[in-house]
Amino acid sequence: MRVLIQRVSRASVTVNEETISSIGNGLLILLGIGHGDGEEQATFLAEKTANLRIFEDEQGKTNLSVLDVKGEAIVVSQFTLYADTRKGRRPSFIDAALPDQASPLVDRFVELLRSHGVPTQTGRFGANMQVELLNNGPVTIWMEK
Repeated sequence: MRVLIQRVSRASVTVNEETISSIGNGLLILLGIGHGDGEEQATFLAEKTANLRIFEDEQGKTNLSVLDVKGEAIVVSQFTLYADTRKGRRPSFIDAALPDQASPLVDRFVELLRSHGVPTQTGRFGANMQVELLNNGPVTIWMEK
């Protein structure tokens, strides 16, 4: 499981010209599911994400989590995080899980993030989405389990 976290001042997801998710201060989380991923990976990464100290405190140090700043999150399924570009010019996505495995794990990750107290919205699995964000910092963190 791969997670690309962006600290944002605001973010939104639009499908067919309809905004389906929108947040202010918080995290935009791109989530990729690979073959063999399951509950262990989702549990670990949801807890780590909820408690990751990447927001600034009063002294300007990154000591606060999304929970500490009462931020929100948007989780967007992103199979392209499993792109293999080692050969040729066209990425291969054979390491990404198929939708029947990936979709329930995306839902589970969202459920776990919410259980940690992070108000969480989502994109739409399998849809062509337009994701808009204002990256704050910029701060972008890559995690994998």
